[in-house]
Amino acid sequence: MTTTVECPERPAHRDPNVLRWLGAYTASMIGDSVYFMALAWAAARTGSASGTGLVLAAGSLPRALLMLGGGVLADRLGPRRVVIGSDAARALLVLSLAAVLVLTAPTVGVLVAVALLFGAVDALFLPAVGALPPRISGPGQLARIQGLRALAARGSSIIGAPLGGVAVATCGPALAFAAAGVLFALSLPLLLRLRIRPLPEPTETSGEAPAAEKAPNAWHDLVDGLRYIRRHPLLGPLMLVIALSELGFVGPLNLGLILLSEQRDWGAAGMGWIVAGFAGGAAGSALVLAVRGRVPRAGTVMCLMALVGATGIAALAQVPSVALAAAIAAFVGLTAGLAGALCGALVQTAADPAYLGRVTSVSTFFTYAIAPLSYPVTGAAVALWGTGPVFAVSAAVCAAGGVMGLAVTTLRRAELPR
Repeated sequence: MTTTVECPERPAHRDPNVLRWLGAYTASMIGDSVYFMALAWAAARTGSASGTGLVLAAGSLPRALLMLGGGVLADRLGPRRVVIGSDAARALLVLSLAAVLVLTAPTVGVLVAVALLFGAVDALFLPAVGALPPRISGPGQLARIQGLRALAARGSSIIGAPLGGVAVATCGPALAFAAAGVLFALSLPLLLRLRIRPLPEPTETSGEAPAAEKAPNAWHDLVDGLRYIRRHPLLGPLMLVIALSELGFVGPLNLGLILLSEQRDWGAAGMGWIVAGFAGGAAGSALVLAVRGRVPRAGTVMCLMALVGATGIAALAQVPSVALAAAIAAFVGLTAGLAGALCGALVQTAADPAYLGRVTSVSTFFTYAIAPLSYPVTGAAVALWGTGPVFAVSAAVCAAGGVMGLAVTTLRRAELPR
């Protein structure tokens, strides 16, 4: 049974309730990293290059199709229930696969089926976990929670990938899948102990859709949520900024870096240093926000960071050495990380909590479903025109998001709660 509390607001990093959520989130994110490492190696051991690509791509389809429905479910059932259910489902799924791999070699069919199921559960988990922070702490702590969350995500990548690699090297993918399943399971006791704040009384704000009412079915819930975002004076423009930023950012910083490293003969090691630079910069911005807790004129700062970071994206394709590229990547990570964390905090403070699952699902949809569509476009464009023009166009798309945000008065003047 969910426990509700009314208590004075305390700093997020000293709040046991927030720390329980952070511990559960970290365990789950490390489990994610271990799972993807194990999946990649298990797919590679099938001996089929096309099969490996199919396995790794399979999880993205259910995420794209079900992400918005996951937001509806989070708002209908409550994000805590959905997060607990999805983490339990991921633990059972991955532990079952580990047991199967102990008895038999992996096949492409089995791995594709697991990837599809895992992606479907992820489509429920991601909106729900993003909707939890306003239910476990006060509004003045949401920026700090976003910083802590970003730190946990970066740390999880640093820990999870080597952990998965060691497990695969020691006993094969079965041990790695088992480790991922145990990590998902470890989050459950912490999630069960979360104290959830009650939703505030419904209000109707000028320029916004009416506060959420019980819709007759899930489809009406989804339409109602999309209408709420469209009519909201801050959330509507913010979603457009997110879409432009992700479209301009994901291609060059993922596929583009691989192609750039190959073109410059920097190799995998050089790319590793560049990615490490980006991760270090992003971790630095997360640490600043986690310690500081609030940034004045958050809307303006967010848009300016998107603009400044865009110049770094364009510069990456022009530098002659790995060291300089890593330094610029750290700068991009710092600015983009701060912009992303502020964006998340603004979404969570602006949205009516009754709509937060659906709002989070829309912003996550751009990241996990729409932005990856830029991969084939980026690859084809680099083949035609080279990395320099492609990185420049990507930077212009990111900058357009920042310019649009500055042009919208409500977004430019947006503030986080004190």
